[in-house]
Amino acid sequence: MTRKKRDCGSRGTGKAIIRVFCEGESEQAYTEYLKKKFSDVAVIQYPKEPGLFDRAEDRFKKDPKYRDYTEVIDEVWFFFDVETKDVNKWDERYRIIKKLRKLRKDQNIRVRLLMTSGCIEYWLMLHKKLYEAIEYLERL
Repeated sequence: MTRKKRDCGSRGTGKAIIRVFCEGESEQAYTEYLKKKFSDVAVIQYPKEPGLFDRAEDRFKKDPKYRDYTEVIDEVWFFFDVETKDVNKWDERYRIIKKLRKLRKDQNIRVRLLMTSGCIEYWLMLHKKLYEAIEYLERL
């Protein structure tokens, strides 16, 4: 059955639909936090197993939960650490990004790269300390 076409953002709730692909468990944990924190404005979904560009390409090609819903998916996020050992993978990653953008006929799907130059665990620790300090100052 073919899905009815829609204007971007025009599903009953008006929430953005975002598919996320994560490198590892820490990125998945942060994605779960974002999913809960922003549930009022976005529907954030991600596979339970980690995987990035190749996994996304495979999912949108073979999995009906992805392939058959390209007309309602607003964004695809990739959440990973940037490492020098992956420099030679960027041409292939860019090919996949361009392919994902064009999956929707009327308007391109937005692809976002959420990259950390260090490890995500360190970033999360610093982020938590910053917000604890702000909360402390607000209580004064």
